[in-house]
Amino acid sequence: MSTQNHDLDPVELEILRNQLESVAEEMGQVLVRGAYSPNITERRDCSTALFDAEGRMVAQAEHIPVHLGAMPEAVDAVLDRDPEPGDVFVLNDPFAGGTHLPDITLVSPIAPGTETDAADTDGEIDDPDSAEDAVVGYAVSRAHHADVGGMAPGSMPAGARDVHQEGLRIPPTKLVADGEIDDEVEALLLANVRNPDERRADLRAQIAANERAEERIADLLADHGDSLLEAFEAVIDYSRERVEAELRDLPDGTYRAGDAMEGDGVTDEDIPIEVAVTVDGATVDVDFSGTADQVAGNVNAPLTVAKSAVYFVIRCITDPEIPPNHGCYEPVSVSAPEGSLLNPDPPAAVVGGNVETSQRVTDVVFAALADAAPERVPAGGQGTMNNVVVGDADFAYYETVGGGAGATPDGDGLSGVQVGMTNTLNTPVEALEAAYPLRVERYALRGDSGGDGAHRGGDGLVRSIRVETDATVSLLTERRRHAPRGIAGGGDGAVGINRIDGERVPSKVTRAVEAGTTVTVETPGGGGHGDPTADRSSSVGDGADGRIDGSDDNND
Repeated sequence: MSTQNHDLDPVELEILRNQLESVAEEMGQVLVRGAYSPNITERRDCSTALFDAEGRMVAQAEHIPVHLGAMPEAVDAVLDRDPEPGDVFVLNDPFAGGTHLPDITLVSPIAPGTETDAADTDGEIDDPDSAEDAVVGYAVSRAHHADVGGMAPGSMPAGARDVHQEGLRIPPTKLVADGEIDDEVEALLLANVRNPDERRADLRAQIAANERAEERIADLLADHGDSLLEAFEAVIDYSRERVEAELRDLPDGTYRAGDAMEGDGVTDEDIPIEVAVTVDGATVDVDFSGTADQVAGNVNAPLTVAKSAVYFVIRCITDPEIPPNHGCYEPVSVSAPEGSLLNPDPPAAVVGGNVETSQRVTDVVFAALADAAPERVPAGGQGTMNNVVVGDADFAYYETVGGGAGATPDGDGLSGVQVGMTNTLNTPVEALEAAYPLRVERYALRGDSGGDGAHRGGDGLVRSIRVETDATVSLLTERRRHAPRGIAGGGDGAVGINRIDGERVPSKVTRAVEAGTTVTVETPGGGGHGDPTADRSSSVGDGADGRIDGSDDNND
């Protein structure tokens, strides 16, 4: 590891880097174990990270790509509020550091020596004894809450026309001040959501995760002193240098691609996304000029979401082993016209932008870079998160369903996995049926849905759920008209299909259903790679391996 401009021994720096990443991972473990909702405890739809005192990401757990790339904007928004030791800020506003309303972020200053215990059931911290201690960094946790209010259970209505219909909008607000949970702020939040007890428990789990980070950073400072703070800067420099070296290996030039969203939940008209990716030495500029104006429905995506998708692609086409932190993103600039689909003005509806439009941004940036890095770019994956939401006044079930991964130059695509901007697990059938008035009637691979090729695309999934009470169902999906693309002569993957009681329904729909209704989602397959008549004996992947949880398979 390079130590240019730093006094740290390379061995010590490598040890410190791993310790910082371990702190972020331990934060995630605390959050998952302490939460109540299956969406966090089972699917692990959450992310954790550490930032330095300037608001730069130093270390992250390898969780949800769309969360992590957007976290710096949340920290910047909190820094504008002058946070102090003992504070915890909560936010979800997509126009002030958030992504979409269900993703609630907690940001806590790290000031070692300040004792915190805000997650205790009494809601108080034992008298902070060092509130004047300098802030050395920030602990950040982000979790998808199964409901944050709005016009439909689960807070992901297909027909929303502005952000206010999607749920409670929270600008950066002190949830914990001077070490004590603000009961009035908490009461305000919980009065505007369904399942307030579940929301309270999940928020307390996030607070506990942030507290664990402060404890561990205090331990590291006790062991390493100022070397730890020097390591913050050093690991950022190291990652930047590594990414810049990788980018220099790409041929300079401007690479273009386009694709489209399949309607916005208000109309079914295609919504174009255009990108120009300019590689110039050790920098990359990604320009979305030519992309459609913002739309009436909910597939608008804040620029932070577009940035997350771009950062993910850049990590995939460079060395994924480069430590993920602020340094990875410094050589990359991202822009989109104001008032466009990827940089909307408030109060645009955005809940689908985070989960679906982010996937399309990933697809178009990969497609643009196919000529620059052909050995690194896969065929199109399923290109959707297949969001399924079922709920009423008493429960909210949320799931993203895996599908086919695109084939690569080296092997077949995986089947039944999450791809692109999500990296969640599935909800096990046993846990799902124990938590909700739902029954899983079928959960299986969707045979032959992957595209043909020298290497085949992975197969999608079929998931059928019977709803055992009157409820509201929302589906936010893509790739129901436009198939995941094959590459280098490979065939396209199969499009997905949504059905309610056997009736084929649009890609985006919210509908009230009666008890006994069955909701079925058949997810897309991945595109194939290469001429299907070529010799396939060199395949190293296995597109029919039966995996259905998507664990750690976030590369599209």
